[in-house]
Amino acid sequence: MTAKDPRTGRGPLHRLRGWGGVTAMAAACALTASLTVLPLSHGGDDVPGPPLTGPGATHALQTRADSCTDPQASLRPSEVDGDAVERIKQRGKLIAGVDQNSFQWGFRNPESGNLEGFDIDLVRAIAKDVLGDGDKVIFRAIPTNQRIAALENDKVDVVVRTMTINCARLEQVSFSTAYFQAGQQVLAAKEDHSITGFNSSLAGKRICTAEGSTAYEALERESFGSVFKDKHDGTPADEDQLTVPNQLDCLVRLQLGEVDAVVTDNALAAGQAAQDPAVELKGAPFTTEYYGVATKKGADDLVARVNKVLVDYRAGGADSLWMKSYRDWLADGLPGIKAPPAPKYRD
Repeated sequence: MTAKDPRTGRGPLHRLRGWGGVTAMAAACALTASLTVLPLSHGGDDVPGPPLTGPGATHALQTRADSCTDPQASLRPSEVDGDAVERIKQRGKLIAGVDQNSFQWGFRNPESGNLEGFDIDLVRAIAKDVLGDGDKVIFRAIPTNQRIAALENDKVDVVVRTMTINCARLEQVSFSTAYFQAGQQVLAAKEDHSITGFNSSLAGKRICTAEGSTAYEALERESFGSVFKDKHDGTPADEDQLTVPNQLDCLVRLQLGEVDAVVTDNALAAGQAAQDPAVELKGAPFTTEYYGVATKKGADDLVARVNKVLVDYRAGGADSLWMKSYRDWLADGLPGIKAPPAPKYRD
């Protein structure tokens, strides 16, 4: 008999496998219980911050700006210090909003206790350029739905957390040039052959997404009859189960059989599939999205400085720092990438 979740009657009930599954469960419980910025440190420099509130704390995406035609185009690189960079230098630390639960991107190594991953490498490169030392960083772990609020409320200088650049978000924050190309994709149990991708096979299925994510927006545009927000009979669904504060919570919902599939960036989903061999990506990516380093709206000097860092980070072809970080963290789950996305600048 197939095991089912005793609370929901749904199945299959997937086992949590390895340290990744256990970490996922613990992280999901912690973040669901308390949606606050968790102060993380490097070298013992904790800087506590109060819970984030305000217009960016929940649904961060707002109306697309009519004038936005090329959201990936950013400011040209510059080393000229302005107010934002000077504040970082006077403090002597870069405060970065990151993830601590996304395997291969930003995660806490269970053996060393250190934050590691592709995004973490980039944060250290920014700190090294601005402050001369890649260890001069204060890390703050933030849920998906509080990335914009952290910048608006001056809790962090930058957010480096698999954050997609788009026109709606450019109304609230500023972005660097793109440092990674991803796409939305469906994650489901390997044994569930009824789901084949982002298509009509999702009809009637319960889909989990992170609040304030581009995946949620994609389902709002086309859900294929899936249940991601409300039940078909019009009664409210449990939004804490279907729409979660942090994307990794969706993997736990899937492992417990509380949802049938997850829609998220394939870059994140590949890391989750590496954590749990019982799940896999279904179908092909159905969007093209670019991750950028986010700053507070109008922090132009910091954006230009980060773009200068990215020029150096991409340089060197196969020997670039970008490719080294890719080989260290992402190549196994996302093979075949030969180079970072080319930067685009405003005229």
